[in-house]
Amino acid sequence: MFTVLTRQPCEQAGLKAFSRTPAIIALVVLLLSVVVLVAITLIQFHHKEVLLPGLKYGIVLDAGSSRTTVYVYQWPAEKENNTGVVSQTFKCSVKGSGISSYGKNPQDVPKAFEDCMQKVQGQIPGHLHRSTRIYLGATAGMRLLRLQNESAANEVLTSIQNYFKSQPFDFRGAQIISGQEEGIYGWITANYLMGNFLEKNLWHMWVHPNGVETIGALDLGGASTQISFAAGEKVGLNTSSIMKVSLYGYVYTLYTHSFQCYGRNEAEKRFLAMLLQNSPIKTSIINPCYPQNYVTTFTGDYIFDSLCTADLRPENYDPDDIITFEGTGNPSLCREKVASLFDFEACHDQEACSFDGVYQPKVKGAFVAFAGFYYTVSAFNLSGSFSLNAFNSSTWDLCSESWSQLPLRLPRFDEVYARSYCFSAHYIYHLLVNGYRFTEETWPQIRFKKEVGNSSIAWSLGYMLSLTNQIPAESPLIRLPMDPPAFLGILAFFTAVALLCLAFLVYLYVSSRKQRQSQHAFNHTVDSE
Repeated sequence: MFTVLTRQPCEQAGLKAFSRTPAIIALVVLLLSVVVLVAITLIQFHHKEVLLPGLKYGIVLDAGSSRTTVYVYQWPAEKENNTGVVSQTFKCSVKGSGISSYGKNPQDVPKAFEDCMQKVQGQIPGHLHRSTRIYLGATAGMRLLRLQNESAANEVLTSIQNYFKSQPFDFRGAQIISGQEEGIYGWITANYLMGNFLEKNLWHMWVHPNGVETIGALDLGGASTQISFAAGEKVGLNTSSIMKVSLYGYVYTLYTHSFQCYGRNEAEKRFLAMLLQNSPIKTSIINPCYPQNYVTTFTGDYIFDSLCTADLRPENYDPDDIITFEGTGNPSLCREKVASLFDFEACHDQEACSFDGVYQPKVKGAFVAFAGFYYTVSAFNLSGSFSLNAFNSSTWDLCSESWSQLPLRLPRFDEVYARSYCFSAHYIYHLLVNGYRFTEETWPQIRFKKEVGNSSIAWSLGYMLSLTNQIPAESPLIRLPMDPPAFLGILAFFTAVALLCLAFLVYLYVSSRKQRQSQHAFNHTVDSE
């Protein structure tokens, strides 16, 4: 009895020490495993390449045929090569007409830019001026001027370059982009802004969105119009209008075509020239597309001083002739006359053809129509998606109004635009329905939009993204600190270790409890004796 009682504390202390040691070890391992799990998860999901803090900026001047627009874009510096982070922060319309109108006085171009450039300097912090790149891209107006007078076009560009070299920004040149480039950049802009190129997956990697289709782009400028859309793999590649475009490692088969002289302004000049050509009286012309009771005059130079109307000039053409146009507000006759601007017969009933014999695969999927398309339908109180019947109904209603009634119908009244809305509407109808072959069923798939968020849908954003290498061709933009399989393996290993430690601690707890119960029973027996 005495021997048992004197040995019990020693044995009990030894057992407690024996069970406490592995418990402490298991607890430490468990805590370390949890810490490691939390650490690698935070690193994986919050990793980013740290460059310089703050923002970066880029400036693009869209030198169109009718006007020049200055866009300022910004993005976080530490995510310079990210996607979806570039946003438009400022937009300024340069006063006056497009730079192609300065062919005879190129030295005056810089004066037009001055006001907008002063405002741009105020939008970008001074210490970032030197590192902010600025680009100027000229479109159809300058393409026409170069064809008509190459030296004049070069002088305009030289005057612009000299001006921007004196500005505090990193000027990267002024160039005339092709119609095909204009179409591609517009398509890139539309899909970039709508998030159709990339999305983040579970591992925060940028991947091609599963099941997301790209949208087609319809751009209507002053001197040209562009159509661009992903045409699929089955289209023939033996045409210059089909291109393989690689973005983020994903290859798109893109159809894109630019129609020179089919921009809204040049098309209307061609329309006026055709009305004059078919009129018995050459000084007073009836125009069924102008509103009833509207009368205006143009010089011969206004109509015929363009390559687009050169073949329609009268034999005894005098640039100083005064020609009067009187509107009759006849929507039915206007639609009939506008159709003559297109050569639909040249397709010879070919399905893969738009007009003038130009190859075009069948349109498919959703489209966004911007620039001149949007501004025209917005005058008819239309936007977004709507039926072809709604478009025709609105066109007939507005085009039947007299000139005196138009200020009451239009949200913003400007004579130059107001007199031409009916022509523009009928022109868009023929271009989209008889040209690109949208039907009553596919017309509602066109969304007429001006911008996405606060960013304008224009080729300028796609142009800047391309020139600043923010859209790589071959690889995703963001790489994780470890590949997903390695991350999964490490995650599984430390999870297993944590579970084993937890199970061992439970086992020790249960064993310790049983041991205490046995010891309690033993003590009770000894006390009883």
